[in-house]
Amino acid sequence: MEKMAGPTVTFLGSQPQTVLRDHFQRCRALIFPGVEDFGITPLEAQASGRPVIAFRMGGALETIQENSSGIFFDAQSVGSLVDAVERSEGMAFDPAECRRNAERFAPESFRAKFTDFLARKLSGSGLV
Repeated sequence: MEKMAGPTVTFLGSQPQTVLRDHFQRCRALIFPGVEDFGITPLEAQASGRPVIAFRMGGALETIQENSSGIFFDAQSVGSLVDAVERSEGMAFDPAECRRNAERFAPESFRAKFTDFLARKLSGSGLV
C-alpha cells in the first residue's frame, strides 16, 4: 500500500491515543469509506469537532447527521468520494455541533437510555 500511495502519504502504524486525538483535532474532515456495524472512528473525529465524509452504509448512518456532522457518498468509487470531498469544501461544519452529535453515544448517555428502557419494559411486570 505504501508503494501505491506514493510520497505524499504517510503510514503511521499504531499510535497512542494522544497522537490520534491531535490528528483528529487538526484534520479538515475524516474520510470513512468502509462499512462497519457501528464505527467508533467517525465518532472520535466528531468528538474532536471534525466532520466525517462517509460511505452511506452501516453504522455511519446512525452516527453521522448529514449536513450537520458530516456528509455521505453513495458509491465506493473514486468519483463518488471526490464529489463528496468537493461538496464538503463549500460547507461550514460547526465543531460544537459535531461534538454534540458524538455526545449522543457517550457512555453516560447509553447508561441513562438503557436504564430508562429497562424501567419502561419492567414497569408493571412484577419483576421490579
